[in-house]
Formats: sequence, structure tokens, C-alpha cells
Amino acid sequence: MKSHQLLIHAQRLQALAQAGLAYTTSLYDRERYEEIRAISVRLLEELTEEPLEKIVRVFASEDGYQTPKVDIRAVIVREGPEILLVREKLDHGRWTLPGGWADVGYTPYEVAAKEAYEETGLIVQPSRLLALFDKRKHPHPPQPWYIYKAFIQCEVVGGSLMQDTQETIGARWFRRDELPSIELSTDRTTASQLETIFRLVSGPGLPTLCD
Repeated sequence: MKSHQLLIHAQRLQALAQAGLAYTTSLYDRERYEEIRAISVRLLEELTEEPLEKIVRVFASEDGYQTPKVDIRAVIVREGPEILLVREKLDHGRWTLPGGWADVGYTPYEVAAKEAYEETGLIVQPSRLLALFDKRKHPHPPQPWYIYKAFIQCEVVGGSLMQDTQETIGARWFRRDELPSIELSTDRTTASQLETIFRLVSGPGLPTLCD
């Protein structure tokens, strides 16, 4: 819990430093904000498993007021209900909902459909925003970036299921009672989130959840 709180402080420190760099007109204040950002990057390296070079590359390339990054997950559903999960290459074949970072120029629904096709080969029609979660309020491993996660329900309208894509090495439909037996990519999808998702897709009248 203490390390989790320190991570939140480090993320906030980084955001304040970036905002200061965006708005200050003082050369001296800019030097101070740059030093604060460097300290926050070091703290983030110590508190997460991300390499320093990656943290520096991501944060140093951003300008302007810092806002949360957005991760979009496609909840592909069929009768049962069953939900489609994929095995993530970057996480040793662990299971997750298809998805990834939101792309500039795409709506959230368009991102969900694009990620679903790239990772499963299926053409889907997004139909409903199930949940918008703040990643820090869920049991994900620590990460430098502050992230919102959007879960979008989708129905299959075409394509064919692929077992090998650029990002995945498997895909399978799962019932709710099968979830305890699989190893999840918890950086992307947690067991408690999947339980919530199954409850939401089973109740079409239930409201969208938001942290």
C-alpha cells in the first residue's frame, strides 16, 4: 500500500512538472521544473518494472498539460454468454481482452473495432460502453503512466478467428466459470474486471460503470 501511494505521488509530481514546463516563461523556473521531472522519472523507475530509457522517452516526448493515457478493451461477446480473450505475445502468452492505446484520429468505438480486428481477425460492431475505470483503483501491477481503461461491448459481424497475429498467439471463447483456471495478463485485464464485465453483459439494462 505504501509503494502504491508513492507511485501516485510520483505520477502527480511528473504531471505538475510537465504542466510547469508548458506554461512557465521563466528560464529559472524551467530549470527547476526539468529537475523535478527528472526526479519523478527516477522515482517511477524505482517503483515500477519499466526501464529508465522507456520512461524518459515517453515523458520527454510529451509537451503541454499532462492528461491520463487511455487504454481501450474490446469485449467481444457471443451467446452463453461467452467472452473472447487473446493470448498476449508481450506477456508470455497470458490471456487478456483485445485492445490497446487509444489512437489520435479514431473514436473510442473505432479503436475497439480496429484492435479487435488486428488481434483476432474478427470484424466487430461496437455497441455499448460497459465501464470506464481508473487503473489505479484496480489490482494491476504498478506502471509509470496514469491510465483510464474503457471497456466496450462488441458483436461479431464478419471475419474469421485467427490464432496468430502480430500481437497475439491464441484466441478462445470463455465462459464465466472458466476464468479461475486461466493466467491473465494483469497489466491489461484483471479477474475482478472480467467478473464485472460478465455481470454487465448479462444485464443489458445495467448502467455504465465509472470510477
